[in-house]
Amino acid sequence: MTHNNCKLSVNINKIATLRNSRGGNTPSVTEAAKRIQEFGAHGITIHPRPDERHIRYQDARDLKGVVYTEYNIEGNPQHNFIDLVLECKPTQVTLVPDAIGALTSNAGWDTVKNQAYLKEVIAEFKRNGIRTSIFVDPVLDMIEGAKETGTDRIELYTEAFAHQYGLGNKDGIIPYVAAAELANELELGINAGHDLSLDNIQFFNQNIPGLLEVSIGHALISESLYLGLENVVNMYLQKLK
Repeated sequence: MTHNNCKLSVNINKIATLRNSRGGNTPSVTEAAKRIQEFGAHGITIHPRPDERHIRYQDARDLKGVVYTEYNIEGNPQHNFIDLVLECKPTQVTLVPDAIGALTSNAGWDTVKNQAYLKEVIAEFKRNGIRTSIFVDPVLDMIEGAKETGTDRIELYTEAFAHQYGLGNKDGIIPYVAAAELANELELGINAGHDLSLDNIQFFNQNIPGLLEVSIGHALISESLYLGLENVVNMYLQKLK
């Protein structure tokens, strides 16, 4: 089995959700980002949406001076989002095709149908020195299409794996292994995210060749309510070794 040196990026959207539910600035997303990095995480991820229902665009700006590890901004590349990313110049931008009212991301890009659009957007980010990643389902045609866009990396959308694993079906990993093997052949970097948790992360990491980074938010923050944020970050780091 391929040994991975996989990085953990913590998505702090849920910290912002909690803050926004009460108004004010408690809990602080910038303080959370500082602590998470101190606890050993390799990066911070945010996913601002047009309605700013959790992470606000101003949070993205405020975090720029706080994140000294890897800074990953996710979102649908509409005009305001593109402008925000070019202003903040994060380490990485992850393009996600979520609809404006979507509760959470629920599909990867059709990289064939949207290829010209993605190619144009990715070229603009790369001109500005920002690493690019696009959210894709573990479908071989979509991996091949991703290569044609010029992206540096893909992020495998892992909800289907997590669901199957939760049912006890470890064969749910098979399409992800095939997608990763093709991505490696095409020299695309591999990230992954969505519904990864302490229960399933070790199995996923051990089986995906060349996995570079996982982005975990909802599960990690939820688990931290029971076990503590520092403890949970370190539990993930142990499982990713």
